[in-house]
Amino acid sequence: MNQPFIAPSLLAADFANLQKELDLINRSEADYLHFDVMDGLFVPNISFGFPLLETARKYCQKPLDVHLMIVQPERYLEAFAEGGASVIHVHYEACTHLHRTLTRIRELGCRAGVALNPHTPISGLEDVLEQIDVILIMSVNPGFGGQSFIPHTIQKVTKLKQLLTANRSAALIEIDGGVSEKNAQILLNAGADVLVAGNSVFRASDPLEAIRQLKNSSLPLVA
Repeated sequence: MNQPFIAPSLLAADFANLQKELDLINRSEADYLHFDVMDGLFVPNISFGFPLLETARKYCQKPLDVHLMIVQPERYLEAFAEGGASVIHVHYEACTHLHRTLTRIRELGCRAGVALNPHTPISGLEDVLEQIDVILIMSVNPGFGGQSFIPHTIQKVTKLKQLLTANRSAALIEIDGGVSEKNAQILLNAGADVLVAGNSVFRASDPLEAIRQLKNSSLPLVA
């Protein structure tokens, strides 16, 4: 099993010391910086937008993994691509013309991601798999950080991995919500490739070590 990609979630960072937090990510073994965008409509919360994205791009050396929890995300694809996003995730539930939206993300030079809420089945992705680079499985209900992991996610990841294998898709499986060293191994065994971690990283006593442990979750334990 390959080492997972780790994407610390900026939503859990200390914004009074943002540059320090971004420098920590730069020094860590993290692969991405996860950037949540909430509009107060698609989810019952409002997070941050373009000014903070520009700051993150300026000070963070890791690629930006942008998760759009917004209605009509197609209106802002160009702006997020220009702002420095490497991956743009749109929600299956928010896109009327998902095929068109995913195609446009790729045209802008970004990797195309689709996010699924906990209640959304994976079967709806079958007709657009060729346009997807990353599938983000929400393991909590979107909109707030610090929620408890939904156990059914494991079964969902297993089914998704089977679907991707059957269709010879190279899309990565990303997990967002309640991820920690306690469930990382079982998620990876089920087929996950990318782990988004918020509180388990930024609220840890040693965030660098927390990231290192997540990064090495796939390695066998040494007696």
